[in-house]
Amino acid sequence: MKSSTLVSGAFVVAAQVYTALAGTAVRGSHDITHVIRGNLQLPSQPPVPNAVRSQGCWSSKGNMTQATAVVSTEVSSGKCTGYCSTNKFPVAALQGDECFCGFAYPPDGDQVADTKCAFPCPAYPQEACGQIGHPGFFSVFNTGVNINPPNYEPPSSSTSSSSSSSTSTTSSDSQKSSSASSPSGPASQSAEATPTDAPTDNKKKTNVAGIAAGTVVGVVVLGGLLGAAFFTMRRRRNAEIEEEHRRNAAVNAFINGSKPPSTSGSISMTDSRLDPIMAHRRLSDGSIADNEDYSRRILRVTNA
Repeated sequence: MKSSTLVSGAFVVAAQVYTALAGTAVRGSHDITHVIRGNLQLPSQPPVPNAVRSQGCWSSKGNMTQATAVVSTEVSSGKCTGYCSTNKFPVAALQGDECFCGFAYPPDGDQVADTKCAFPCPAYPQEACGQIGHPGFFSVFNTGVNINPPNYEPPSSSTSSSSSSSTSTTSSDSQKSSSASSPSGPASQSAEATPTDAPTDNKKKTNVAGIAAGTVVGVVVLGGLLGAAFFTMRRRRNAEIEEEHRRNAAVNAFINGSKPPSTSGSISMTDSRLDPIMAHRRLSDGSIADNEDYSRRILRVTNA
């Protein structure tokens, strides 16, 4: 009877101790196994809409950016996740005294054991804020804004895949070109004729451009020669007309009894009949006797 009472009393005491430990060590939705094992990192939990859930410890933060509004002395899981969810970021991460927000989890395969994250948060040392170091570890949370965010894919992986695909494409192209260049009848002849067509077209274009340039130059030169010939003939014609006018003036001056035109081209209008001496002189002096009457006939006898 006493033994059964002692056993029942022991069970009651054990239950009370368990309840006390659970009430003092567990905060929010923390798992009791987390406190019993002594780990600071909260274990991973399934995401829930509009609720914060731990996603474990990771070796990188992906493409998340630092939340500068969170002061280092106030960094805790509640402070960081609250800031990220308010700004509509579905993912949050903590490392030491730094808080990060983002739209995607770190790269797939970067999740590590929870024991890697063991640095106490500055504002709540009972929880882990990743692990400081280079690169260190990060405590990642889902803020409930999006319960199914993707995993971040580093550019190196996409670059390597694209480079490998381009390498395979290049190798296949080289194989095709080598097979096409092999002497195998008409196919090889057509493949060899293709690269020679491009230089021919270039030569044709060059020849056409040269011919056009030569034609333009020839037209310009011919126009210049024609213009020079026209001006030369016109000048010669004007000289001939002036010479003809000079000759006509000399002839007219000679006919009218004036002096011939001077060498300067001017015509002298001097007339000898306008000389005052010649004007008072009778041109008939010595030719007819003025004292005789020639109106009557006079018989003149001449000695035979």
